[in-house]
Amino acid sequence: MTRGRADGGHKKRLVTSLLILVICVCFLYVYSRNRGPSALEYGSKSLRKLGSSYWGGDEGTDIGGKQYESSNKFGEGGENDAILKSIPVCDDHHSELIPCLDRHFIYKTKLKLDLSLMEHYERHCPPPERRYNCLIPPPAGYKVPIKWPKSRDEVWKANIPHTHLATEKSDQNWMVVKGEKIAFPGGGTHFHYGADKYIASIANMLNFPNNNLNNGGRIRTVLDVGCGVASFGAYLLSSDIIAMSLAPNDVHQNQIQFALERGIPAYLGVLGTKRLPYPSRSFELAHCSRCRIDWLQRNGILLLELDRLLRPGGYFAYSSPEAYAQDEEDLRIWREMSALVERMCWKIAARRNQTVIWVKPLTNDCYMKRDSGTQPPLCRSDDDPDAVWGTPMEACITPYSDQNHQTRGSGLAPWPARLTDPPPRLADFGYTSDMFERDTEVWQQRVDNYWNILGAKINPDTLRNLMDMKASMGSFAAALKDKNVWVMNVVAEDGPNTLKIIYDRGLIGTIHNWCEAFSTYPRTYDLLHAWTVFSDIERNGCSAEDLLIEMDRILRPTGFVIIHDKRAVVEFIKKHLTALHWEAVGTADSEEDPDQDEDNIVLIIQKKMWRTSHSLRESL
Repeated sequence: MTRGRADGGHKKRLVTSLLILVICVCFLYVYSRNRGPSALEYGSKSLRKLGSSYWGGDEGTDIGGKQYESSNKFGEGGENDAILKSIPVCDDHHSELIPCLDRHFIYKTKLKLDLSLMEHYERHCPPPERRYNCLIPPPAGYKVPIKWPKSRDEVWKANIPHTHLATEKSDQNWMVVKGEKIAFPGGGTHFHYGADKYIASIANMLNFPNNNLNNGGRIRTVLDVGCGVASFGAYLLSSDIIAMSLAPNDVHQNQIQFALERGIPAYLGVLGTKRLPYPSRSFELAHCSRCRIDWLQRNGILLLELDRLLRPGGYFAYSSPEAYAQDEEDLRIWREMSALVERMCWKIAARRNQTVIWVKPLTNDCYMKRDSGTQPPLCRSDDDPDAVWGTPMEACITPYSDQNHQTRGSGLAPWPARLTDPPPRLADFGYTSDMFERDTEVWQQRVDNYWNILGAKINPDTLRNLMDMKASMGSFAAALKDKNVWVMNVVAEDGPNTLKIIYDRGLIGTIHNWCEAFSTYPRTYDLLHAWTVFSDIERNGCSAEDLLIEMDRILRPTGFVIIHDKRAVVEFIKKHLTALHWEAVGTADSEEDPDQDEDNIVLIIQKKMWRTSHSLRESL
């Protein structure tokens, strides 16, 4: 009898347990059904589909139709009077999503692209209705990045959990896994024993004083094509040289992500069919070390793109088997490359071991002396060498302006004087030296004000990777010259192309349209400066909500946003802070800045560290 009662009790407990289990499973099913689609909604319409549960107000509130579509009219009521409670979170496997460089999007939409021309590595942005309007979660175990300059040599493995390059490039000292960290010894495919020694050898080949590549400040901006994890650019920084390290999102995935995690300037891009997003005459030196680029294809169009980007007297340092190998195929490539660059009027400045350095002419004289019909031809007189956003490359030589021809060079002062000296290309915009100097002065005052607001929130090493989302003449970046940071200066593709002024100041940047996603990985910038960017978005008819979500994507956890815009814009953004996991740090009004519109206001925001339940479980 006692045993029978025990068996009955056991059965009751078993039934109860099963009932609890069924209830839990049903709950999880219903939760996932309600949450699943919204976590990966496409387009701005997703907020409309989500209904009032994501907005303050009654359950029956209608936020669809025209009322939602007018949400970019800041200060006109409607949705702007409601506080957004939450925004869906993307699935964890989207933690490294780059919307305009998304191979899954290319595959799903069956875009017809020429793989041999690298079109699949160029930008292909989803239309608004196919965008992922959700917050990108950090990977499991994500930590606040290691601070510069220590980050040059090591990063947290959890932040970029990809170690295949360490195995694939183990004999070349790209990177080494060491417990919870990934270390970067400074090696590369061509410079196994360190980028610093390799850089010094290039300077020695050019007979620069003290084997310093900056040559007394005359070499300042460098383009590193096929940069790997950007160790070449990392070791240039100590010589006051800043490199735009460029690589595609190719089979060596995450190389640019590693570069940015290290605190090194870098950009996702490829020499394909479109011009690179930089104006003509931007770089003193271009570099390619085993970058696996076919420079002879399409009548040398890729070399001609480098020619467009190099300043008068600029150098191209090329380290590759073609420069030294003696087998038949390498000799053929070398002969054809040599003939091509000779027709382009380049000359060999130095050649040693595995490296050759060509130099571009200072004037148009050589171009004018070429025989009629010589290929490649000079570009048409109506070709704008500074038109770059979505502009196809041309297989032609960009001649110098009359001013450059007469000056026999760029006319730029050595670094650091060029940062504050009015550059010659100011005249292209009708700007005067007084206007330039005033702009520099005004932005110094504004940046000082920003840092006063940030106050105790930051230490000298808190910030490293900064972005000025509307850079104008680059004076925001110039004001930070004494801080241990670098700035990606972004110039709007539909406005004055002042990016050439920025490069002439010895700074770097890119052209962009903020109606689209930026070409970078998630969590790559410590601070975003948005000066009247949202007002521009309103005028262009694009979604302010999409822009906020994009800014969150590229901003690191604990990073900062500086909004400098109309009061109505700031109030609109404040209503999204909770949903974005952002919090206000401080504000300032126009009374402290007599040079701005009196309706403008400054809002400084910090992004909180947050994780999904999945990433939390994976971290345990």
